[in-house]
Amino acid sequence: MSNQTTVTEFLLLGFSDVRELQILHFMVFLVLYLAALTGNLLIIIAIALDHHLHIPMYFFLMSLSILDLGSISVTIPKSMANSLMNTRSISYSGCVAQVFFLIFFAEADFVLLTIMAYDRYVAICKPLHYETIMNRRACVQMAASVWISVILFASLHTGNTFSITFCGGNMVDQFFCEIPQLLKLACSNSYLSEVGVIGFGVCLTVSCFVFIIVTYVQILTMVLRIPSEQGRHKTFSTCLPHLIVISMFVSTGVFAYMKPISSSPSALDLVVAVLYSVLPPVMNPIIYSIRNKEIKASLRKLTGWRLFNKN
Repeated sequence: MSNQTTVTEFLLLGFSDVRELQILHFMVFLVLYLAALTGNLLIIIAIALDHHLHIPMYFFLMSLSILDLGSISVTIPKSMANSLMNTRSISYSGCVAQVFFLIFFAEADFVLLTIMAYDRYVAICKPLHYETIMNRRACVQMAASVWISVILFASLHTGNTFSITFCGGNMVDQFFCEIPQLLKLACSNSYLSEVGVIGFGVCLTVSCFVFIIVTYVQILTMVLRIPSEQGRHKTFSTCLPHLIVISMFVSTGVFAYMKPISSSPSALDLVVAVLYSVLPPVMNPIIYSIRNKEIKASLRKLTGWRLFNKN
């Protein structure tokens, strides 16, 4: 226990020791962060202010944007600050907070994507029962169940991770506090309970992914019956990007958490971490919302209203 209490801070992995490359890393992450903030905030504002969008589909889209804002804000700002100030440190409490909120937002994001797939399935395959199944009460209950269950899951993960004794120093081979990298610092056999929790989490994630795939297969089967070629093309062009982003999120996340723990950092670990922690919050607004005609129309009205008032 004494070894654990002596750890007051961790040292995160830097992208480079060259000052010019540190500034480049800061600029690249800044562009990605601003893109995610702008896209998600526009979606939240558009849906909140346009009463025509107060339906289940857009309620879930707004929830997804809120989660994406939280998810990308957990990792990128600290990494950018470290590069800008030429440091690598993060406090013990800061690392605990990163682990908790990263798990919370990532898992809630994926569970919400699963609910959104079910919502689209009901809307396309059971349109006559849609209002009965996806009523306001059901939507609120599903959203609340996501938040509560994920809070408990993230608390379990975080508690298990930081109850271990750290004997391997305080060097984390990642640009944020990632559980597999923290387990490398644990004393022998003191992290087995957390490995079990990770395995359980991976099983739940894969189960949700299978559910999403099955749901989209049924949606696509129904769409193939549409006589209009334009209608089929529109649905395919919407479903395919969804599946690509979800597949990338699941595959990289499972790889990061289930691959054998190596003693030295690798470029692959860094790329995988960026793919599952940074890219989805940037891409989700584009794929799920900004390509949506109703969202774009609402944004145009909102922008025109503001410009009119300024004039």
